[in-house]
Amino acid sequence: MKKASSLKIATIGLGVALNIIGAFIALNLRLPILLDSIGTIMVSFIIGPLYGVTTGLLGSFVSGITFDIYSLYFAPVQLFVGLISGLLYKKGMFKGLRIPISVLIISIFSSLIGAVIAAYVFDGVTSSGSSYIVAFLKNIGVNKVVSIFVVQFLIDYADRFLSCLVTLTAVSCIPYSIKERIIEG
Repeated sequence: MKKASSLKIATIGLGVALNIIGAFIALNLRLPILLDSIGTIMVSFIIGPLYGVTTGLLGSFVSGITFDIYSLYFAPVQLFVGLISGLLYKKGMFKGLRIPISVLIISIFSSLIGAVIAAYVFDGVTSSGSSYIVAFLKNIGVNKVVSIFVVQFLIDYADRFLSCLVTLTAVSCIPYSIKERIIEG
């Protein structure tokens, strides 16, 4: 990553703020989705995957030290969301019927990482509203790791799909001249 311009740094800052605000809303309303990767995906789409990774990691760090300690542990998920979403966007995979497939690819990677962290670090109980669903599945006899992965995947897919749609809408509203200035620095 070459030296970042003021516009790129400001875009990363906006992305971090979007991640924090989304995560704060989801946590306080106990939503079964996370809303913590809208900024990561937005920055990955506009500037590129490495900047998206930076945005995701910074968002996890700030959320983790301010209101949700669990966010720190799930920083690797943000890393993969930023990287994979940016790479797929560069390949033109976020157009038409390819959007659900792209979200599926992002969700598979992020769910595997998130499920391992949730299962082996937190025994399936995190700050996410989805912990209630995991507890329900465990109580009816579903294997702990299986229930965590299934819930993680369903939640991640819904969350990433919503995040990608919001991001695609936002990015399409930004005039090309502004996007070009951000990219070029």
